[in-house]
Amino acid sequence: MDVVVIGAGQAGLSAAYFLRRTGLEFVVLDANPGPGGAWRHRWPTLRLGTVHGIHDLPGLALPHADPERPASEVVADYFGGYEREFDLPVLRPVAVRAVREAEGGLLVETDSGVWLTRAVINATGTWDKPFWPHYPGRFAGRQLHTANYRGPEEFKRQRVIVVGGGTSAVQALIEIAAVAAETTWVTRRPPVFHEGPFTAEFGRAVVAKVDAAVRAGRVPDSVVSVTGLGLTPEVIAAREQGILDRQPMFDHLVGDGAVWADGHVVRADAILWATGFRHSLDHLAPLNLRGPGGGIVVDGTQVVADPRVHLVGYGPSASTIGATRAGRAAAMALKRLLNEPVKA
Repeated sequence: MDVVVIGAGQAGLSAAYFLRRTGLEFVVLDANPGPGGAWRHRWPTLRLGTVHGIHDLPGLALPHADPERPASEVVADYFGGYEREFDLPVLRPVAVRAVREAEGGLLVETDSGVWLTRAVINATGTWDKPFWPHYPGRFAGRQLHTANYRGPEEFKRQRVIVVGGGTSAVQALIEIAAVAAETTWVTRRPPVFHEGPFTAEFGRAVVAKVDAAVRAGRVPDSVVSVTGLGLTPEVIAAREQGILDRQPMFDHLVGDGAVWADGHVVRADAILWATGFRHSLDHLAPLNLRGPGGGIVVDGTQVVADPRVHLVGYGPSASTIGATRAGRAAAMALKRLLNEPVKA
């Protein structure tokens, strides 16, 4: 292959769409059993009308859908139709294990065979790498991460601690509070609520901040974490009801709950860790792309240490609109690189 695209979410499909127009030979390898990327794993009670927004893929707008439908179903249908509409060469389920140097290019090792390629566009996102922070002590109740959250019904009449300051934490907390006996919201830093609309100017400032981090080789924060929490009608109502009365992080865990530094205890039956994800890049480790800061230095989408490797949906492009733009940028950059005459 000229290019192997790893991942068929928003960024991977966008890259494939633009690669179609370059004349390069490519394939898209996706570890999921069906279309939808990370969206197919979202909890069923997350409705289309309550998500931040889903940017259209290039060439085909998201069809109108009932806002009460689960977002996971709507996006999976949309992505599947997109793959068929543009006859994209997506192979699944194919899990990539490692990408290595090889004579003649890069070797992409998977659970379904090996591909030799001249370049790689990595679009693996974060969903399969949930972050679990460590706190001392042992909790005897149930602990789960957002990646395993399936809705509020399993928390009926329970005491629940929700840990995390992002949008997923707030969405889950509001749902759970409607059925639980008691909820407690805990965050490491005071949550920041963004008042007013997310303007284009504000969006550019956020992207620039994350872009500066990846250019410096730092591990990037997610774009959403930099924007703050939107004050939707649901969030405003939850604040008025006291559901979003936040507590600072506890000091340690005990069998039936959590203990704070001042000695007060909150009893709990379950703890939901809505503590985010890390970029799923372990398969790129053999290429030694990480710098001293722990991150990968990226210029646009191109890895500075190896221009044959592009990261889309990483750092400043880790949003639905950013992923779409990054897919085009990566495809165009590789068209230029791979079509250059070989220097003596």
